[in-house]
Amino acid sequence: MLAYILDTIAPVFLVLMLGYISVRTGLLNESAIDGIMVYVVKVGVPCLLFSATATIDLASAYNWPALTAFYAAAATSFIVAVLVSRKVFNRRPGEAVAIGFGALFSNLVFLGLPITERALGKEHMATALALVSLHAPFCYFLGISLMESVRADGRALLDTVKVVVKTMFSNALMIGILAGFIVNLTHISLPGFFVFSVDMVKQSTLPIALVALGGVLTRYRLAGNIKEAVTVSVFSLIVHPALALLICYLLGVPDNLRNVVVLMSAMAPGINAFVFASMYSRGESVAASTVLISTVLTMPSVSIWLWILLGHL
Repeated sequence: MLAYILDTIAPVFLVLMLGYISVRTGLLNESAIDGIMVYVVKVGVPCLLFSATATIDLASAYNWPALTAFYAAAATSFIVAVLVSRKVFNRRPGEAVAIGFGALFSNLVFLGLPITERALGKEHMATALALVSLHAPFCYFLGISLMESVRADGRALLDTVKVVVKTMFSNALMIGILAGFIVNLTHISLPGFFVFSVDMVKQSTLPIALVALGGVLTRYRLAGNIKEAVTVSVFSLIVHPALALLICYLLGVPDNLRNVVVLMSAMAPGINAFVFASMYSRGESVAASTVLISTVLTMPSVSIWLWILLGHL
């Protein structure tokens, strides 16, 4: 089991470290990483999500008990993390939401998809991609709505709705997902050359995304409030997947789908956790430290979750 876990997890993090070391040694500069990240976020991942949503069996991929387990656990982890930040670390309401967002927004694309594919196989990717398709809308809706309701300079309800909608649907990832849904639901037959081109792009995406993530991590530094960053990391890496596992049992989610849900729940906060904090100029240093600490801890924590899921459940 240990050898299997190592063979599954280590390649993902070795490719991530390649990006990190390439920037640290000067082989790639920050502008190169910026270019790679733009390609991944605006071209590669949208193509991957378009291809997936255009071709998956929606009825089987969107298993609502499984999706409910993931998102109910994510929301609970987020709310409790916000309360801990507010009551234990004495953060102001807006800061608490910005910091707690790290317990909500898991890195499903850069880490979740490659790790799930390697650990559980391509046959389980439909559910993983279904989780990804709902992830940004759900997290931004919940995060922005809570932020606007608690901060002193918050917007009115109608303005908040406009911000949420604009944030979600100006996102290239969402555009790719929506285009894929349109093709899937209307049964449009796409030309072979177009499908082959999209396949070429999507096959390049995840390895390049890992290199880009490694490069981006060089920009983060461990600042003050390390205890707070570690606390949010615990919510992301332990509390979220543990709650997801419990809810899967309560809802009777099949074992194969349960494994996908829990594994995807165990991912570190994505870069969007820092982006969200930067949007509101609240808690950026803690958010940056959380992304760095939790990403480093993802390899051992995911290894433990795999050991639990595949060997002891």
